[in-house]
Amino acid sequence: MESISVLMTWPMSSYLETELEKRFKLLKLWSYPSLADFVKENEYVNSVKAVVGDTRIGADAQLIDSLPGLEIVSTYSVGLDKIDLRKCKQKGIRVTNTPDVLTDDVADLAIGLILAVFRRLCVCDGFVRNGSWKKGDFALTTKFSGKSVGIVGLGRIGSAIAKRAEAFGCKISYLSRTEKPYPNYKYYSNILDLATDCEVLVVACALTEETFHIINRQVIDALGPKGIVINIGRGCHIDESELVSALMEGRLGGAGLDVFEREPEVPEELLGLENVVVLPHVGTDTYETCDAMADLVVQNLEAYFQNKPLLTPVV
Repeated sequence: MESISVLMTWPMSSYLETELEKRFKLLKLWSYPSLADFVKENEYVNSVKAVVGDTRIGADAQLIDSLPGLEIVSTYSVGLDKIDLRKCKQKGIRVTNTPDVLTDDVADLAIGLILAVFRRLCVCDGFVRNGSWKKGDFALTTKFSGKSVGIVGLGRIGSAIAKRAEAFGCKISYLSRTEKPYPNYKYYSNILDLATDCEVLVVACALTEETFHIINRQVIDALGPKGIVINIGRGCHIDESELVSALMEGRLGGAGLDVFEREPEVPEELLGLENVVVLPHVGTDTYETCDAMADLVVQNLEAYFQNKPLLTPVV
């Protein structure tokens, strides 16, 4: 398969690069100033049969149309919002992602964010480091155990978050397109009803047209001044300007955010709030999971070019 050209969109994983280079002719899009320059200057552009992207740079319509020989997109992510799935279907281009292997890490991080917001862990750390503890005790914080947790999207990751929250004695409710076979969880078909009935609202769904800004002013106000929002999905799930306003005005109790609308840009107002924990989109970023994701990307490509069934097909 060394003669097969694979285009990687940006340097997402050195291990993945190494594994791809062992098997394919790896082309690196970031080595060129732009896609237009790659198309103009690279002699292998017409022979590119596979694209490897992720949630930052995937395979949009422009990229797909620029590669006449493209046959498969293998994304280094579970999310598909950076891939033009409609165009892939039209052109018969296969698409794979990396589900399951990252579920535990993202679910663990969601619980970590909840604890960090309620127990003010980041602020506590600063309290010790800056010497304030020598002057007096830290203020009381809020308990997590026993809280009502609402989950937007009860797929693989949402279910794993629910399982972890149950271990804290939390009551679980959820929003999903259809009711799931979890008799101990309360199902809602309306986001406002879910937000009204929970103290912690966790966003764990895929980003689609329907879920764009699913957390808006009405939802935030339904959650209320003692509630917190946790987002480990995509930044565009939340109307960021409304979130900032609610936190600044005290209409929302707090937020734990691993993703943002215009990454890596983060609203300046959030950085000064002690009831907000912000992370640089690290939900899947452990050595173990990143390597497992890379292996799955490569295995899907190998399966495709050996005319074997794809391991995790999307299209």
